[in-house]
Amino acid sequence: MASPNQFDIQNPLNQYPQPEFPKQPQPVPGLASKMQPVPDHGETSYKGFGRLNGRKALVTGGDSGIGRAAAIAFAREGADVVINYLPEEQSDADEVITLVEAAGRKAVAIPGDLKSEEFCKLLVQKAHDELGGLDLIANVAGRQKAVESIADLTTEQFDETFKTNVYALFWICKAALPLLPEGATIINTASIQAYEPSASLLDYAPTKSSIVAFSKALSKQVVEKGVRVNVVAPGPVWTPLQTSGGQPQEAIVTFGSQVPMKRPGQPAECGPLYVFLASQESSYITGEVFGVTGGNTLP
Repeated sequence: MASPNQFDIQNPLNQYPQPEFPKQPQPVPGLASKMQPVPDHGETSYKGFGRLNGRKALVTGGDSGIGRAAAIAFAREGADVVINYLPEEQSDADEVITLVEAAGRKAVAIPGDLKSEEFCKLLVQKAHDELGGLDLIANVAGRQKAVESIADLTTEQFDETFKTNVYALFWICKAALPLLPEGATIINTASIQAYEPSASLLDYAPTKSSIVAFSKALSKQVVEKGVRVNVVAPGPVWTPLQTSGGQPQEAIVTFGSQVPMKRPGQPAECGPLYVFLASQESSYITGEVFGVTGGNTLP
């Protein structure tokens, strides 16, 4: 496992658990606390340096996975944080709220379904009101369900995947932009699936391509307002999204073995990148896509 100190030099190949993993089916949306092994979101390892002091962040999917890692990192860097999640994920969300408050920051939990345009508008306004402002949006929440054949991919699933992954991102960005000050940042979450789509993710992969194109176009629209938009594109990362139907259970056993590092990434390995893109250290970067892929390089 990872060193308690995130800065200690170590071999990345064996820094975290490697396959094989046990089959572990969960109902959607899944809980991080029930995964074997439990993912590392940086709970004990992430150390902040005040790079986001006074910032006010909204993180979708903030209860578990990459969103949870981002929320923890933002808080330890000095930001107040609102997390959004589904009501079924309340137990994971409660842990994140405790961690954010332990960092001395304000934590606000707003459960709800991002497939609703009205809820997305409400989420942004409530986050702004609860924090007394909003200057950092991290759109991380996503829906992924593996289906082996197009014949079995229903219109309902196709619609739900696009609503969760693309429409919600559009609705949140649209609602947030009038509220964001100069210097604010938006970080959207795509995937290596945008470039190397898996056969079983026929609906999910094109949503991630859409996020890349949407973010690049939006970055050009809002740069004159002093707002930056960037994208994180992970490879296989050990999150409940995978074990609750995002992958067939047969694939969970060897999950991550196909990348050059021969293991899945951990959410904790993504959090620092969200911090960098949120902070003024990345002030000359907008409209870019950053891979966290274990060696499966993006084009």
